[in-house]
Amino acid sequence: MRVRRCAHLMFEPRERMLFDLASLAAGGDGLRAERSLVALVPHRQSEATVSAADVALLAELPCAGWSDWTALTQQHDEGDLRRLLAAGVLVAEDDTDTSDHARDQRLRNDCWYTPSAAYHFAARWSGVRSGDEAERAGYTTMRELIATFGEPPPPEPPCDDAAARVALPSPESNAFDALLERRTTCRNFDSAASLSLATLATVLHRVFGAQGSLQIHDGAATTVLKRNSPSGGGLHPAGACLLVQRVDGLAPGLYRYRGVEHALDPLRELDAAAAAELALRSVAAQAYFANAPVLIMLAARYGRSFWKYRNHAKAYRVTLLDAGHLSQTLYLAATDLGLGAFITAAINEVDVEQALGLDTLTEGVLAVCGFGHRAARRDQHELDPGARTWNEDGARIDR
Repeated sequence: MRVRRCAHLMFEPRERMLFDLASLAAGGDGLRAERSLVALVPHRQSEATVSAADVALLAELPCAGWSDWTALTQQHDEGDLRRLLAAGVLVAEDDTDTSDHARDQRLRNDCWYTPSAAYHFAARWSGVRSGDEAERAGYTTMRELIATFGEPPPPEPPCDDAAARVALPSPESNAFDALLERRTTCRNFDSAASLSLATLATVLHRVFGAQGSLQIHDGAATTVLKRNSPSGGGLHPAGACLLVQRVDGLAPGLYRYRGVEHALDPLRELDAAAAAELALRSVAAQAYFANAPVLIMLAARYGRSFWKYRNHAKAYRVTLLDAGHLSQTLYLAATDLGLGAFITAAINEVDVEQALGLDTLTEGVLAVCGFGHRAARRDQHELDPGARTWNEDGARIDR
């Protein structure tokens, strides 16, 4: 057997404080620090407790070439080697049980930058209810946050020389300014209203549709796209997977939008109850978002971007920026049609990716968006200081 260290691996020293009755009895503060060293293993999407000796051992092993197992056992304790192999930080060439070799190779093929891979796979959620932790800690409102942590940093940094400030002329307002003023995050969707297929198609084409393309080399894979949002290298790794709940002419279920063909590929049909349950789980129990008739999972194919930005420190950041660019275009497209929209990163990526049937080592969900008709009245708070959407009584302002 031959083994090697996995390609992407990071170590994190951790410390947590525990109550210690012996310390308290001895006149101490009653606390004891428990320290551990954890290996973050992206290809396993897991972590493992290791020792400082393990880190030293792993530092000696190559991750590009293979090492003979028998030779290694003559230099290192075989029990330690087998423990690291079981944890996935060592990968066997003839692996037939754990699939570690294949999973590690997929990350190698996509040219991940190791710190990005460690962060991405460690930050994914499954079965989380957004806000539960803050509620248990007792600071869910702004008042509670301020009482616990003090005032937040100011909206703008302090100015050392206000007298030197240069005043700018007031801009001339036009129809685009009016559109921007109406652009707000919607938390009050009409749970009974459906979207027309034409409206869905319009928004998808404006946001995710290919407005043009350029073939930079022979072969369809070398085509770069023009969308109505920017993307690093024109590669647009983030696509749209839809959870349809209420669209006229479309069965509830999961679909993938194909921006070049302007078409939907059905992935999985769901009944209304199953679609509603998946919507709620997807947005980590944020019920006000789950009511939207359409949820859009921004699913990034990492290799599409990393093919150009290989093992690049900025490649993952550029991929995340795509989600922000696309969501703003979605907000504007929806607002222009008199609809509300949202984006949230408080999502259960693991659950969404499983429902979509994605290979999570090569494609993953960065955020969830949605849009639809607003409710007639505001039940959930929305940031609308200019009263462009709701009047003082909480009734919707129709335009």
